[in-house]
Amino acid sequence: MGYTVAIDGPAGAGKSTIAKLVAKKKKYIYVDTGAMYRALAIHFLEKKICPEETEKVIMACEDADVKIAYENGVQQVYLNGENVTSKLRTEEVGNMASKTSAIPEVRGKLLELQRGLAETEDVIMDGRDIGTNILPNADVKIYLTASVETRAMRRYNELKEKGAVCDLEKIKTDIRERDDRDMSRKIAPLKQAKDAILVDSSEMNIQEVVDTICGYCK
Repeated sequence: MGYTVAIDGPAGAGKSTIAKLVAKKKKYIYVDTGAMYRALAIHFLEKKICPEETEKVIMACEDADVKIAYENGVQQVYLNGENVTSKLRTEEVGNMASKTSAIPEVRGKLLELQRGLAETEDVIMDGRDIGTNILPNADVKIYLTASVETRAMRRYNELKEKGAVCDLEKIKTDIRERDDRDMSRKIAPLKQAKDAILVDSSEMNIQEVVDTICGYCK
């Protein structure tokens, strides 16, 4: 069995950034679910399936095997044994992934692959329902959050650095609405698992959050 760390939390809490840094420090595999969806999309494209052909997409899931590995510190994604990392970011693959990710059977296949990976490797995953749904038996569960004001300011500063015109109050409103949607959805809603450790990063910098989480891990 692999060692598993689950990080859940609301939008803007910095889950992916923190998970990648913890993975690097602890030598875990960071499971990039977006990359896994794109690898499945490559599989569908290679079979010349259109995203609207739902039944064919579902059938194609049966012979797809996606794995993530880190080689020389760089994430590599394999589809049925072939390294497809260089193919992941094309527009065609992105469009296919966006459309097929809404199919329940595709999400189910990804869940199967994620759990399979967690059985054989030391992994860290982040999302909305990792500790409650995807890895309910994770060795360490973290619920990473921050105040709406803190998350909005982080997003505001990020957009400003990119030269975007943005409104802080609108960002706050968007975050509150996103939180409400994520927490009230019928399927796998966002919530803190009963055995998850609460980490509030409102008054912490990135390194402090990483060190705190690493302190709970082997």
